[in-house]
Amino acid sequence: MATAERPRLSDDVPRRDKKMSLGEHLIELRKRVLIALAALVVGMIVSFVFTDAIIWAMSEPIRIVADQRGEDADAIVQLMYSTVTGPFDMRLRIAFAVGIIISAPVWLWQLWAFLMPGLTRKEIRYTVGFVAAAVPLFFAGCYVGWWVMPHIVEIMASFSPEGSANLYEGKYYYDFVFKLLLVVGVSFILPVFLVALNLAGIMTGKAILKGWRVAVLIAVVFAGVATPAADVVSMLMLAGILIVLFFAAAGLSLLFDWRRRRRDTVALGPLP
Repeated sequence: MATAERPRLSDDVPRRDKKMSLGEHLIELRKRVLIALAALVVGMIVSFVFTDAIIWAMSEPIRIVADQRGEDADAIVQLMYSTVTGPFDMRLRIAFAVGIIISAPVWLWQLWAFLMPGLTRKEIRYTVGFVAAAVPLFFAGCYVGWWVMPHIVEIMASFSPEGSANLYEGKYYYDFVFKLLLVVGVSFILPVFLVALNLAGIMTGKAILKGWRVAVLIAVVFAGVATPAADVVSMLMLAGILIVLFFAAAGLSLLFDWRRRRRDTVALGPLP
């Protein structure tokens, strides 16, 4: 007796045909948020164990500035805590920030999973590839932020007048470092979200490409601020990476627009 074959869904059919109510959207959102929070907690626990090594690595720019100003007997360059609970509070802050970074694969995936239901099966395959690209891009951005961070500290310290003391409050110093890492990391995955907006029908590839002048200007200004004034090569490399990522996102969006137009033309058929 022949068994009935399960009907195969077309690649152009949305993964979920029914419309979700507001309550269903909220339940789905709660599920994704809880998974992301669980990953963050695990990341914080792992990070707290290694806070000593992280503090030592992050304090390297301060030691560099101290060595540069070592000839000045009146100069004091060191990390300080102004409250009794400051050292413990700093370790919690570090654990939280590093937890966000190392749990990025989980919360990035949950963000995409929440957006996926409205896409077709073919577009879902694309988004899986985008998530696979977003995770390494985020970590690459964090690495670049870590790379430029000592230069920023040195440049800012160079404005201190002779004989002055540079006492870096631990709370603000580490907030500055981790905010810098997150900002640069997120800037590296912004092109991925531009493509997501294109897939959702919010922005066309032409609209994204039209803003190339603003994107290039922002990339160059950011690279100029983040790298030493004398290091032109590093500035051009950082600006070039950001510009290439933007044009790659615009190119992919134009390709998806062309594929959609072609698909719609085939679906309509020849004119009578």
